[in-house]
Amino acid sequence: MKILIADDHAVVREGLKQILAEMSGRPEIEGASNGSEVIERIKNNDYDIVVLDISMPGKSGLEVLKELKSVKPKLPVLMLSIYPEEQYAIRVLKAGASGYITKDSAPQELITAVEKICNGHKYVTPELAERLATGYSEDSTKLPHEYLSDREFEVFKMLATGKTVNEIAEELILSVKTVSTYRARIYEKMNLNSRSEITMYAIKNELIE
Repeated sequence: MKILIADDHAVVREGLKQILAEMSGRPEIEGASNGSEVIERIKNNDYDIVVLDISMPGKSGLEVLKELKSVKPKLPVLMLSIYPEEQYAIRVLKAGASGYITKDSAPQELITAVEKICNGHKYVTPELAERLATGYSEDSTKLPHEYLSDREFEVFKMLATGKTVNEIAEELILSVKTVSTYRARIYEKMNLNSRSEITMYAIKNELIE
């Protein structure tokens, strides 16, 4: 088995490598520190699975996931995050991920997730499986941020961390006008009126570190 671990923190990558090295068959494990490196590696190598951090520098994990799936649609991806699954899991599964796991999960759960996905299955917790089975993603009790598109959600997170419209435009390679339009949609969809309200909402719902 050949595994690619994508995380911008070297300590995290090494820790994940040590955990997955305990799998049977002595898997070959490589690392990548950002989205561009992930895409370059999957273009030039064949992997059985990618373990991808959702919080990557530059391109977000969601953006990398979508680009990765456009390059190699059948390559399974396990998304790794510090955030609770109720905030992100359904969004990443819709984007093509095969599973979602939090960084505070037990090492054995990571191994179980990788093995299950490599055997052609999805990996979700029993709690998330129940939500999916009962149509949770379409539930009327969804939080305001869950109505945002993936790009709007990305801009929302960047606004919440204090980045200006110009900084966001530069980082996402968009025009200032386009980012301003996204910001206006975010205010409207979420019934918020200022950047400080966005930040307070994000902190309250544990959407930013």
